[in-house]
Amino acid sequence: MRGLPIGASSGSPSPLLDVLGASWALGAPVAGVAWDGDLAGFGLGDGSLAMGRAQWQGGPQLEPVEGGTRLIPATQAQPPATRLRVHDGACLAIARHPGGGFLTGGDDGVLAGTDAEGTVTVLARQPGRWIDLVASGASGWTAAASGRQVALGGLGQHMLDLPATATALAFDAGGGRLAIAHYRGVTLWSPDAPVRVLVTPGCPLSLAWSQDSAYLVAGLQENALHGWRLSDAGDIEMGGYPGQPRSLSFSAGGRILASSGAPRVVCWRFDPPGEGSTPIECGLPSSRLPVCRVACHPTRPLIAAGYHNGAVLLCQPGSDDVLFVKSSGGGSVTALAWSDDGERLALGTQGGEAGLIPLPGLLFRFASSDPTSTPASGAVRHE
Repeated sequence: MRGLPIGASSGSPSPLLDVLGASWALGAPVAGVAWDGDLAGFGLGDGSLAMGRAQWQGGPQLEPVEGGTRLIPATQAQPPATRLRVHDGACLAIARHPGGGFLTGGDDGVLAGTDAEGTVTVLARQPGRWIDLVASGASGWTAAASGRQVALGGLGQHMLDLPATATALAFDAGGGRLAIAHYRGVTLWSPDAPVRVLVTPGCPLSLAWSQDSAYLVAGLQENALHGWRLSDAGDIEMGGYPGQPRSLSFSAGGRILASSGAPRVVCWRFDPPGEGSTPIECGLPSSRLPVCRVACHPTRPLIAAGYHNGAVLLCQPGSDDVLFVKSSGGGSVTALAWSDDGERLALGTQGGEAGLIPLPGLLFRFASSDPTSTPASGAVRHE
């Protein structure tokens, strides 16, 4: 990576969030974050939805200069986040609404849609139940899980019964297949095929599809990963984690799977995967605190990693270089997501801190498009 200082040894004056981004103290745990274009929505533990943008009139700006990038400081303070009361209890999950805005589920049994203007629409109500998980696909399908049932909507109405409580939802890149994790398995649903169940050796807590939908991987409660090559249901086992890999993300192109569950980001090769292969790592080399969230950039060989102490950084597989986005504090990182174009990063913490950082392409020039290559270093000028 060239254009910004990397790591503590590079003399970076402060994390990117402090000099380039927008941040808010929201006073309630961040349950999740989703993007709708350049608008980010944060689902909060007090039942509200906070919305904001990473850039504003009079905010900090970047411009290219010879040998790096110049930062022009803000001339106006950031605006407050827009905050709306959506749920009577806690907001438990959030996803982008296919029609624009955000889809949220809460412990009040309400599935709600909120548009960018702040209009809230109750889409479903299940009194006495929790809507624990929500997801949306690129095709327009939506999914909302409550216990052992998953309601499909958007392009039709389906109710799917599961053998156990749903623990994770994930649509594939095309939005036509939904993976639902539950005890001892993952159920696959699509509108034009019979339901299929993939068996796991334990309890899956997280899911990730490769970009070509050839592979599906689950992070297990038993401190391991279990994956499948979906063409023939071939099994893939990856273990050795000191903690639970609750966050998974495939790199651009699908060659690398990044995972939490260790003091550094654990990365597995998927070109193709092989049992017994040794993972590569990135992140802080001396960290004793666990990585709790990972998010791969949608187009570049870059991984955002959130730590238990609230710190967020950028790294590349196989490299010890890091670029700090947020310093420690605010509780563990509970939400981390790139915008679809990769120009912005959103983060949230258990302590109610929320942040948005613009990260345009001019900040980064990579030595190679290979996600395992070592990034080049550089510097930024401040004015």
